[in-house]
Amino acid sequence: MSSAWQNAISAAQQLRRELHQYPELGWQEQRTAERIRRQLTELDIPWQPCADTGTVARLGQDQGSSGRHIALRGDIDALPIHEQNDHPWRSRHEGCMHACGHDGHTATLMAAAHWLKLHEAQLSAPVSLLFQPAEEGGHGAREMIADGALEGVDAIYGWHNWPALPFGMMLCPDHAVMSGNGTFEIIVTGRGGHASQPEQCADPVLAASAIILNLQQVVSRRLPPQKAAVVSVTSIDARSGETVIPQSARLAGSIRIPDDDTRSRVNALITEVCQHSAASYGVSCEVQHKHRYNATINHAHHAGIAREHWAQLWGSAALDRTSDTPIMASEDFSYYLQKIPGAFALIGSDDGPDHRAPCHNASYDFNDRLIPRVTAYFSRLAGIAVPADIA
Repeated sequence: MSSAWQNAISAAQQLRRELHQYPELGWQEQRTAERIRRQLTELDIPWQPCADTGTVARLGQDQGSSGRHIALRGDIDALPIHEQNDHPWRSRHEGCMHACGHDGHTATLMAAAHWLKLHEAQLSAPVSLLFQPAEEGGHGAREMIADGALEGVDAIYGWHNWPALPFGMMLCPDHAVMSGNGTFEIIVTGRGGHASQPEQCADPVLAASAIILNLQQVVSRRLPPQKAAVVSVTSIDARSGETVIPQSARLAGSIRIPDDDTRSRVNALITEVCQHSAASYGVSCEVQHKHRYNATINHAHHAGIAREHWAQLWGSAALDRTSDTPIMASEDFSYYLQKIPGAFALIGSDDGPDHRAPCHNASYDFNDRLIPRVTAYFSRLAGIAVPADIA
C-alpha cells in the first residue's frame, strides 16, 4: 500500500476519534467546523463557509470540462445522547455523542479530500466536498443548497454507515432508499382531581393510553399493505402526584412514509383516531403535525454508477440486492436529490459485536474499517484510481 494512501487514511482515523470526543449538536458545530477548515487549509484545498457551520471545499476548479462536476457529502452533527462506551475516544461532552457515525462520514470525506488533492491534476472536472451541518432534524442540506452549495454541480453522491448490514455490503437501489418522516404531538386535556374520585374527573391518562393503542391500527388496518409506513408513539408525559389525576397528558411520536400522498393520509388518520378516541373518554385533544424530511429517492442512472464502482472495488457479492427498501429511517440528503441527480448508499458496518449497536444507540461506535473503503469509492467516483491493496 502506498505511503501517501496510508497517511491519508491514518489522518482520517485520528480525525474521526478526535471528532467523536468533541461532538456538537446541529447548528452548534463551531469547533467541528474550525477543525475541518483548518485541515483543509493544511491540505491547500480552497474552502468557503456555507450555511454558518457548513463548509464547501472545491478541487479541480481549473480543470477542463471533459467530465461532470460531482459533489460528495459528509454530515458533521451529533445527537443529544449520553454515551455508554469506554473507548479512549468516548465523548467528553456529557449528554452529547456521535451516535450516528457523522464523525466517520466527516473523516472519510476528509480522507477523500486528501487523496484527491494529491491527484488533482488528473481530475477531469471539479469536485465539491460538502461538510454539512444539522442533518439530525435541522434541515442542514436545505440551508446548504440555499447558500449555494450546489452551484455548478451536475451530480451528488452520499452514504451512511449501516450497522444492520454486514460489513462492506452496499444497498443502493434505483428508487427510494430511505423514507420520509415527520413528527406529531398530541395534547390530551381532561379534568384533574383526586384519585379517589375518578367519577368527578375526566382522566387524560386513560384516554392517552387508549389513543396509543388505537393508533396502532392506522398502519395495520387503514392503509393498503403495499404502502411502507410506520406510526410510532415514542413519548408520554402525564406526570402528577400518586394520588392526583392530572389535568392533561402529552404524547409525541414519529411517522415514516414513502411519499407525500401517504404522509397526508397518515397525518389525517392520526388526527381522526385521536379526536374520536378522546371524545369517547370525555376529554379533548389537540394534534399538531410537523413535516421533517421527504423520502430519499435515488436517480437510477447514478445509483447504477455507484453500484458499478463499489462492485469493481469489492466484487458484485458486496451489493445488497435483496433487502427491502425504502429503509424506514430518514435523511435530509433528500433535499439534494430533489435538486440534482445523484445517489445515496447505505454501507454495512457490522463486523462483530463492537459494531452491531444500531445508530442512535448509546453504545454505538463508528467502524473505522469503513474509512478506506468509502474513500476508495469516493475517489473512483471522481475518476481517480486507488491502490490495489486497500482492504
